[in-house]
Amino acid sequence: MSNFGHSIRIGTMISASAGQAARRIGQLADMGFESFEPFFWQTTNGQDLAELGKRCREAIGDRDITMSTIGMFGNPLEEQDLDLQTLQGWKDCIDNAHHFGANCVAGFTGRVRGKPLPDSLPRYREIWSELSRRAADKGVKIAFENCAMDGNWQSGDWNIAHNPDAWELIFNETPEDHIGLEWEPCHQMVYLIDPIPQIRKWAHKFFHVHGKDATIRWDVIREHGIFGKHPFVFMRTPGFGDTNWTDVISELRLAGWSGSIDIEGWHDPVYRDTLEMTGQVHGLNYLKQCRGGSFVPDPV
Repeated sequence: MSNFGHSIRIGTMISASAGQAARRIGQLADMGFESFEPFFWQTTNGQDLAELGKRCREAIGDRDITMSTIGMFGNPLEEQDLDLQTLQGWKDCIDNAHHFGANCVAGFTGRVRGKPLPDSLPRYREIWSELSRRAADKGVKIAFENCAMDGNWQSGDWNIAHNPDAWELIFNETPEDHIGLEWEPCHQMVYLIDPIPQIRKWAHKFFHVHGKDATIRWDVIREHGIFGKHPFVFMRTPGFGDTNWTDVISELRLAGWSGSIDIEGWHDPVYRDTLEMTGQVHGLNYLKQCRGGSFVPDPV
């Protein structure tokens, strides 16, 4: 029987690349967020992650806020300068996750640029087998975000873990239990995949969830098709898109899932820039309502 007492926290992502993560956490810590995901974009910029983790935890103080996951987003499979920095960033995040109180590092798999997806598998196996061993030694989980980054099966330059067919391939290459997904419904909806039945099959591989939604413009699809002149989908902050997050959270609970749903902002075409936090606070309260009740930690 599923354990309906499993806890689900609602939080947000915090950019850590520019050295302002701890300050930003301090600014947001009293706004009702229950978790944070500090994340780096392609590079850590040489930051001392042990010290950064300490400062982030100090910014949280004695509040009941966690940082279960940190992010490292880039392409660690290629060998341009930023790609090599991303690969080193993965190693550093795995080695220093415990300084944040995190037990998971999330990001993209990377990809051999411009090639069909299966062509990346040998390089994926080479890089991620080593990183998997490193993570296992540290007691850290690895979670791949299911974002295509404008790629597809035929070509791309960021990530191969963007649909269930690809997940089958990569988990065959790295079958370890501590390698899974940082999942969000938006990235499936962008490709017209129904996310709800996907939860039932794959929730055991969800190590972290991003709070991001999508609005599908079916009128545009009927008239102009997809990937044409007119945008057929918008990424949205939860509460403004098409997803019924009550259903998402219910399915996660039925699967026995617990963890953090951290809002990924900056994409909503309306609630961005000066309205960014207006949208995020709405999304925070909406997700809490969908979760039901106040956050109650698991009993010790």
